[in-house]
Amino acid sequence: MIKSLLIANRGEIACRVIRTARRMGIRTVAVYSDADRNSLHVRSADEAVHIGPSPARESYLVGERIIAAAKATGAEGIHPGYGFLSENAEFAQAVIDAGLVWVGPKPASITAMGLKDAAKARMIAAGVPVTPGYLGDDQSPDRLQAEADAIGYPVLIKAVAGGGGKGMRRVERAEDFAESLTSCRREAASSFGDDRVLIEKYILSPRHIEVQVFGDSHGNVVHLFERDCSLQRRHQKVIEEAPAPGMDEATREAVCGAAVRAAKAVDYEGAGTIEFIADGSEGLRADRIWFMEMNTRLQVEHPVTEEITGVDLVEWQLRVASGEVLPKRQDELSINGWAMEARLYAEDPAKGFLPSIGRLEILDFNTSERVETGVGSSDEISTFYDPMIAKLIVHRPDRDETITELARAVGNIMIWPVRTNAGFLHAALTHQDFLAANVDTGFIGKNEDVLINRPNPSEKLWLYAARELSSNFEWTPLNGFRLNAPYYDRMAIGLDGTSRSVKLESCTFPDPLSGGLNVSSYESAGGLVVIHHGHGYFFKHQMRGTGQNVQQDGAILSPMPGKVISVDVAAGQTVTKGQKLLVLEAMKMEHALVAPFDGIVAELNVEAGAQVQVEAVLVQVTKAD
Repeated sequence: MIKSLLIANRGEIACRVIRTARRMGIRTVAVYSDADRNSLHVRSADEAVHIGPSPARESYLVGERIIAAAKATGAEGIHPGYGFLSENAEFAQAVIDAGLVWVGPKPASITAMGLKDAAKARMIAAGVPVTPGYLGDDQSPDRLQAEADAIGYPVLIKAVAGGGGKGMRRVERAEDFAESLTSCRREAASSFGDDRVLIEKYILSPRHIEVQVFGDSHGNVVHLFERDCSLQRRHQKVIEEAPAPGMDEATREAVCGAAVRAAKAVDYEGAGTIEFIADGSEGLRADRIWFMEMNTRLQVEHPVTEEITGVDLVEWQLRVASGEVLPKRQDELSINGWAMEARLYAEDPAKGFLPSIGRLEILDFNTSERVETGVGSSDEISTFYDPMIAKLIVHRPDRDETITELARAVGNIMIWPVRTNAGFLHAALTHQDFLAANVDTGFIGKNEDVLINRPNPSEKLWLYAARELSSNFEWTPLNGFRLNAPYYDRMAIGLDGTSRSVKLESCTFPDPLSGGLNVSSYESAGGLVVIHHGHGYFFKHQMRGTGQNVQQDGAILSPMPGKVISVDVAAGQTVTKGQKLLVLEAMKMEHALVAPFDGIVAELNVEAGAQVQVEAVLVQVTKAD
């Protein structure tokens, strides 16, 4: 057995491998770039080595540095995780040539499955059903157009060396083929350095079914059943589950048997995934499921297979790489219950799913379910790598219960101020079509407007926010007063530019959380973050209903003791009604003070950083002549 292991990766997969290795008594070595110097995987490993600048092409994709790090630290083997160099046959061979153990398939197997056209030809020879299409050497536009016409539209143009949804175009009509081909080839050349393509029949009700396979160096190959990864956005998986809904035993035997034949055809060792596309228009049928490609590595979604089989796939990888026989025979493997995984990303669905970067001021998963993550509270989400924060995995006896618990888990995640897709995940999990397993790979595209919509807060949510904000100010609706302050029975709070005056007594009687309102909240600088069904709402307390204290003569008074954070005007400057004059921080919240009317800044009595007392005159605005 390997005694020391270098993980040539980062983030949650590096942490995942470290966890299993530590349980097995294996010493671990992490590698890191400048951006990852203080990352969780670095903190978790027994040793860590710096391998270069933040961009992956200058660090995690530089195989020579990774191998040098392994040798310098005495690591016996290298685990590539997924992504980066995990399916790079040249790197795998370099690891082996350096006298190290490669925790993955043989380089020849990676090469055999790396090019989609060659892989399909090999699958046909092995008796594995493949999608109708063209994968010939003649790459002339005329020949490709003719083949597409013969197959029948719609067709899919796919880069031979593609992956991750890149180098792929759906073509609905013959007259659109030439333009789509040019675009696809251009993207393929840019992304993979290879502009060759293949043509496939486009399946109108496609479901993405994949089978986990595992081989050893003794000629044994088994499958660990299937996963359904049909819930995708732009070819990127979002929610995965195992087993596949609607999969009967006869169809399971056929597709899993085909997956084992595919693995044997390339003399496969280690963990791999055979991906199939199924025509789900009439349910899952053995004669409507076709081979797409093989991923010669561990998959992101491997935890759902682990949950239903009780197998640690990373442990199997390490044992097989050390020369051991597979821990279990096929007849010793079975499906137990249902498992589902949701990928939590640092992205803003309301803004086109753009990545959301910054420091995780708060990170609390609020769940006892399985969580795979590579970040902790106060860590940074950078622009350099995939924005996935975590994977949440739930395992229960049946699909309905699994969905219920996973929806509960993603709905309660507390992350701020980085935006996430938690609300989007919750909406997908509770959508009636997903609940009924009536989904294909087009589900998100068809329902995206509904899934990304953040509902307006309910009355109970407003009352809850008012109650929490009022408690932060150390007043209560029971006594109705604060020491040395006027009587208050109402509170003004704001959300997204909308203000409401809430009667304080109604915030407590009855309790706004009664009746099943399930929320999480966190006091952040400037207000209260409330999480409901995965959506974040940032409520602010507005002093005296306006957030500003203004005398009739234009004197801007401090509404409370505090610190001036910024000054946005200068003495003598002309200002307009509503223009921001300065920002005051008080009681952990920021308050923008604005001009009460069009005029001129006659006096400016403070500067940024100044401490001020309640009702101090901060700015004097006079009306313009």
